[in-house]
Formats: sequence, structure tokens, C-alpha cells
Amino acid sequence: MPPGQELLVMPRNAREIEAAIRRARKRLTRTAAIASAAAVVPLPGIDIAVDAAALIQLIPEINREFGLTPAQIEQLSPNKQLIVYKAIVAVGGAMIGKLITRELVVEALKAVGVRLTVKQVAKYVPLAGQALSVAIGFAAMQYVGRQHIRECARVVELVRHAR
Repeated sequence: MPPGQELLVMPRNAREIEAAIRRARKRLTRTAAIASAAAVVPLPGIDIAVDAAALIQLIPEINREFGLTPAQIEQLSPNKQLIVYKAIVAVGGAMIGKLITRELVVEALKAVGVRLTVKQVAKYVPLAGQALSVAIGFAAMQYVGRQHIRECARVVELVRHAR
């Protein structure tokens, strides 16, 4: 974490969870728009590489919004850490509370694999195909990001209600 950047805590109530969701979705939309622009480059695989790079950066930012980075979880009491990790397992959040690697991101992108394959083919059709490729790339990134945001919010809810 860069010096001078405060460590966010886990949202404590429904209002704070909703605020974290809004901030994460705003960041997701901005990242998806920028990453999907790579779809117009007619080089095979460049757009998927850009998507992966964008997610490697975005997912930890989303985790941070919810107080679920490895460093944030580490600062919790041992009992609270156990509750958080149990909630992560219950939700099935593969990218929550972990160091985000290329392999994890590739697995997430496989969840939208059909869309990405169509995106690759569509980019070679002049104009309409490129527009479709951009739209599919944006939608795929939104799908992966929104799924992760939902998982983070669910983990926080489970932790909040655990005693």
C-alpha cells in the first residue's frame, strides 16, 4: 500500500455497504470502458491481455472498498479473521482476501469465455464487428466485476451478522 494511504475498514452497516457498492461500481464502469477500447486493436489476444491487466488492478481496489484485502484482514483480531475467512468460503469468493494473480483473473475471465471468443471473432468485421467487440468486452468486464462486488458485499453482510 502506498505511504500516506489510509487503510479502509470493513463497512459496518447497510448504508456503508451501499456506499462501498456504489464506489466499486463506479470504478468498475470506468475501468471496463477503458479496457474495452482495446477491442478496436486488430491484434489477436491484445484485448484479453488488457482485460486481464485491468482486472488485476481492479479486483484489489474493490476488495479494499469492502475492507477485504489480505492486509486489511490481517489487521483484524484472530477471531474476526476466522469469521471473515469462513464467510469468504461460504460465498465462494475466489478473489476475496487474496493476492490477485494472473491465474485467478484468467479463471474469472473463463466464466465469460463464450463472450470473449465472440469478441475475438467480431473484431475482424469492419466497424460493426469492432463496435460489437467493444460492447462484448465492456459487458464481460462488467459481469466479472459486478459478480465480485456482490460476493464482497455478501461476505461483509455475513461478517456483520456473525457473533
